[in-house]
Amino acid sequence: MYAIDVISMRMPKKRIAILGLITAILLGVAATVDQDKYFEIIKNIEIFTNVYKEVNASYVDGTDPSKLMKTGIDAMLASLDPFTNYFSEAQVEDYRLSTEGKYNGIGAKGKKMGNSVVITEVYKDYPAFKAGLRVGDQILAVNGLDAKDKQAEDLYQIMRGIPKSEVTVTVLRPGSKEKQNIKLVRDEVNIPNVPYSGMVDSEIGYVILTTFTENAGRNVQSAVNKLKNENPGLKGIIFDLRENGGGLLGEAVQVCNTFVPGGNLIVSTRGKEKEYNASYKTMTPAVDENIPLVVLINKNSASASEIVSGTMQDLDRAILIGQLSYGKGLVQNTKETGYNSRVKFTTAKYYIPSGRCIQSVKYENGIRVHLPDSLRSAFKTKNGRTVYDGGGVQPDIEMKETEYPEIVQKLMDGNWIFNYVTGYCLAHTEEHDPKTYKFTDFDDFVNYLKKNAFEDSSALEKKLNLFAEELGRQKRQDFNQDIERLKNKLDQDQWEGIRAHKELITHVLEEEIVSRTGYESGRLLNRLQYDPLIKKAAEVLKSPAEYNRILAKKG
Repeated sequence: MYAIDVISMRMPKKRIAILGLITAILLGVAATVDQDKYFEIIKNIEIFTNVYKEVNASYVDGTDPSKLMKTGIDAMLASLDPFTNYFSEAQVEDYRLSTEGKYNGIGAKGKKMGNSVVITEVYKDYPAFKAGLRVGDQILAVNGLDAKDKQAEDLYQIMRGIPKSEVTVTVLRPGSKEKQNIKLVRDEVNIPNVPYSGMVDSEIGYVILTTFTENAGRNVQSAVNKLKNENPGLKGIIFDLRENGGGLLGEAVQVCNTFVPGGNLIVSTRGKEKEYNASYKTMTPAVDENIPLVVLINKNSASASEIVSGTMQDLDRAILIGQLSYGKGLVQNTKETGYNSRVKFTTAKYYIPSGRCIQSVKYENGIRVHLPDSLRSAFKTKNGRTVYDGGGVQPDIEMKETEYPEIVQKLMDGNWIFNYVTGYCLAHTEEHDPKTYKFTDFDDFVNYLKKNAFEDSSALEKKLNLFAEELGRQKRQDFNQDIERLKNKLDQDQWEGIRAHKELITHVLEEEIVSRTGYESGRLLNRLQYDPLIKKAAEVLKSPAEYNRILAKKG
């Protein structure tokens, strides 16, 4: 504090006032920061304050103070790690959704298509569902405000609000030329973190966990109990953590407790401050500590997903199938920063039972770079199997995920499949059993693409068009027939490519069709019927000899 008094004597009153305010803000952290660093913090905050003030006052085009400040804060935090983030007041509902699995709003998702946002998902039994909002509805206005050219995120902010408050959405429904005003009463929307659980066949159960939000552990345990109680012939469980980006650390421990009995160390955290050093053990009896278990992971399984999958591997409690996981071994904490804003920052690293930390040690542009095993440290599982730290959890059985060929991806990204299904469901209003439904109108889908001039714009076609333009500039009409012949050949290749992937495209169409009446659980149930990782997992679970061989000590 002595350094602050000396500086104050040399400053004008206005700067003293600013510095006094800064000092007051920093008093709460003074005890934990050494004096030299404390001085640097004060000095640089004053510089930042002056720059912010002058730019807002004098910049030629005018500024949005909130947006400018958030840009500055985001840039500062980006220099640390990809998981340290600032949430402004407007983003707090998004943060609440990511940690609690709930928010105040209408219970629907949308996507920008052309000039409008179109409803792509409606959550069953929530305000949008109750009011009759449908997938495919084009949003024209919200509370009378024109929605043209708005992004989905912009409309989310308008449609979220205090429970029991009203919002009116003007939509244009597929198959209709008349606008409809739909009045919705906002409410708390609780998105299930276990959207589906059930039987793959008469012997194998399946549970999917999409995020580690509140009650994830309880919901997984309930799902497993239900499978056991309703299926006496249950011989194994597939636990799906693919695309699960993590969430609350405590819920990861509770999820592990489903399959691991009380008293087992699941994860420990170590940080710069002692308050962040902790060990977490299972506390209660497991739902089932013996049933054969397969955990599915992929490149987007991160954080809490890696605690669970890595722990199951370290304790030799499950076989992991899929792809190398993301590699996030960091723990975040949140602090209120005033005006309903928050900062989430990394406070520790976590270590799973073998003692390894799976954090990727290198990032490029916010994306982790995996290390070869030769650069990673080796650890041992409970049975003595070798596992590695740094760079994610390596599955016991590596399988490629279904990768959509370029032309299929274009059908999805360009909303061709979504829009076709919207029209198809207008003519086919019956509900479909997600487990047995088969789409048999593939020719109709192809005709729809032709009628609406689908163009895959392949790399070859783009280069050919550039070549044709150059020939035109040089007035080389003698190549016209050759160019036309090549264009026809590429067009023919496009349609042949679509038919070559008929089976995969049919599966995607089936998922989208059953989701219109079966919602997310219907989509997932339908996917189970052809998912190659599900089939492999069931095969392993039905072979006790193979299951035990994989979990046995190697060499």
